[in-house]
Amino acid sequence: MTKVTLHYDLERPLAGEDLDNIANIHGVYGMARVRVAPSLDKLTVDYDASRLMKKDVEAVLLGFGLPIRTAAAA
Repeated sequence: MTKVTLHYDLERPLAGEDLDNIANIHGVYGMARVRVAPSLDKLTVDYDASRLMKKDVEAVLLGFGLPIRTAAAA
């Protein structure tokens, strides 16, 4: 396993539904951990780079409706 950590700013603070979606992300193959900043405006994601690429991680986060700010959106 090659663990990689990514940090994301969010386009808006997280709401209750977002927190439920984060809990569900842990069941996605290759996603190790998602941590929310106490301010609810940042995410830290640990994933297995031997199984996923950065674009895959971002697709998972966006697929779960999380308002991450990607490099293309910055």
